[in-house]
Amino acid sequence: MTQAKPIFSTFEDYLSYDDGTDKRYELLNGDLIELPPESGENNSILMFVCLQLVPLVGYRRVRWGLELEVWGEPKNRYPDLVVIREEHIQQLQSRNTIRLSMEPPLLVIEAVSPGESNRERDYIAKRKQYQDICIPEYWLIDRIQQTITVLELKNGIYRELGVFSGSDPIQSSVISIKSLTAEEVLNAGQ
Repeated sequence: MTQAKPIFSTFEDYLSYDDGTDKRYELLNGDLIELPPESGENNSILMFVCLQLVPLVGYRRVRWGLELEVWGEPKNRYPDLVVIREEHIQQLQSRNTIRLSMEPPLLVIEAVSPGESNRERDYIAKRKQYQDICIPEYWLIDRIQQTITVLELKNGIYRELGVFSGSDPIQSSVISIKSLTAEEVLNAGQ
């Protein structure tokens, strides 16, 4: 027997849904869109970055699989890596979702996957959605271009803090990173 695919009229309806699996979904026009797993290369890069961030902010503030409610469509995103605020630790005890009514996280990081639609999603669609919910900093780790783009929110608009490559040290306005280079991050996926 085929089971009917659920349709959600509100984000609250979606939040109460549980299909009994660990699958991640984006809510697009009321429909659930299952997200594919990350590539091994991107996972290695993200794990390396996570290990660099944990000593700086603490293990409870660096999150994988965190869901963000956003404006527009889809209604939610799952950034590859997120640095949350101290206040979020308690707020996220029951569900790892930051709602629009909450303060935004400090930093979101995306490892750009190959393909034009993936690049467009990360560089254009997510950039706008993250900007619209006032996330102070957004990193795009692009192993195809061999760059790390750091966007900083200034007066409600993302501006390039820098595009880092090779031995360039990565700069951040929200985290005190010392001596982490683009090359170290990008080579972690090999």
